[in-house]
Amino acid sequence: MQIPRILTSLLGGGALALLLTPWPAPAGFTLPEMSAQTKACAECHRKETSAIYAQWGASKHYRANIGCYECHMAVTNDLDAFEHYGQTISTMVTPKDCGRCHELEVGEFNASHHAKAARILGSLDNVLAEVVEGNRGFKTPGFPNGTSAAAVSGCWQCHGVEVKINANGKPDPAVWPNTGIGRINPDGSEGSCAACHARHEFSAAQARTPDTCGKCHMGPDHPQIEIFNESKHGIAYRAHVDKMKLDNPKWIVGEDYSSAPTCSTCHMSATRNQPVTHDVGLRISWNNRPELSIRPEISDAKLGLATKDIPWQTRRTNMVDVCLNCHNQLFVDSFYQQYDAIIELYHEKFAKPGLALYQAAQPLLRPAQFSNPLDFTWYEIWHHEGRRARHGASMMGPDYTHWHGTYEVAKHFYSKYVPELQELVEKHANSTDAAKKEAAAKLSKLLEETLNHPNHQWYQNRMDPAEKARRDQERQEFQKRYAK
Repeated sequence: MQIPRILTSLLGGGALALLLTPWPAPAGFTLPEMSAQTKACAECHRKETSAIYAQWGASKHYRANIGCYECHMAVTNDLDAFEHYGQTISTMVTPKDCGRCHELEVGEFNASHHAKAARILGSLDNVLAEVVEGNRGFKTPGFPNGTSAAAVSGCWQCHGVEVKINANGKPDPAVWPNTGIGRINPDGSEGSCAACHARHEFSAAQARTPDTCGKCHMGPDHPQIEIFNESKHGIAYRAHVDKMKLDNPKWIVGEDYSSAPTCSTCHMSATRNQPVTHDVGLRISWNNRPELSIRPEISDAKLGLATKDIPWQTRRTNMVDVCLNCHNQLFVDSFYQQYDAIIELYHEKFAKPGLALYQAAQPLLRPAQFSNPLDFTWYEIWHHEGRRARHGASMMGPDYTHWHGTYEVAKHFYSKYVPELQELVEKHANSTDAAKKEAAAKLSKLLEETLNHPNHQWYQNRMDPAEKARRDQERQEFQKRYAK
């Protein structure tokens, strides 16, 4: 058994020897007694922050004699270390700190996309929050040139931020409080365990509830919590939450509960064949974040994750293992055919031609990102509506797949995107700028080719006569079958 450094620093040799003896205690590490440092912390905090003290008292940490000092201890050369009533501590508890005891869990988390969530700081989303929506009006010691309050209180709170520490050893007001799941910490670690395991109780039941995931996985571009609530899974969860045994130490679907799944059930928790994992990507077979969905191993490779070597087929098998606890093989296989079909429809009808048209339009647009109506139109088609359609299908939410998804994609593709492209062509068709005139001609040709494709011929009232006749016949037969 490897003894974490934190324990060897708190215990003498005799006490250390006790740790090598089996303990009749909960899973994890247990100290034989509470440290003097934590006792001193607790005595003060029970008066000053009684709610925090009460939360800690309800935690497994309390039962294991793990307290304030064991988590917040620091050494003087830590960037975020400061003196607090005679002790050197840090405000921020990072995955590296948690990993002193929870080594396996932190290792799995480090291999996940969650740990890399702060990489959004270099994406289009951050251009929106920092430039289009924001300015540099929020000035702090860590950001003397200012930063965007929209990013600080918006994007950074879910995705995380690169933490800056001020001269007093405490985090800058622009980056704290922050439990963004991909937070880049002063000790070099990435992530925040408290994003899911809310301090100071660190309740497993709370981490297993859909609402915990819904803090970030909600809204116009990734409405997983709304989709879950709409789905049969969400309806069953709310109807039977009292049967879910969310606080069970052993929480295996099909053994400890069977009334409904939560986000955790499908993406993280144990089955009879799989252990718990803190890598939420190991059961996902499509990454629906980009304009075009990609296989997860491709996105893992872009982030430099070791899981790039795990193919999507293996990940799908992992998820199927979860599904089969409640559904039969035919149900699961048919679901995945439906899901894959939505991905293909979105790709072939809208995403691929839409992206090609957007790229062809670039020479005719104002150079600043989001300074053109077309920028917003295309962004929302793929980033909002296209994602909703794909996520909706992945979680069996029909309203999000259709009305909030494919309907919105089609509506804005035909009623906004195509007319805006046509307007660009007309504006520059006779330009005195030869490059713009040529770009307009190329865009016009590509747009014509796109709209003449069988997927779009209806728009110009050019549907294939045989296809039109087939649809008319099917409609008439349906009406005849169900006519009163």
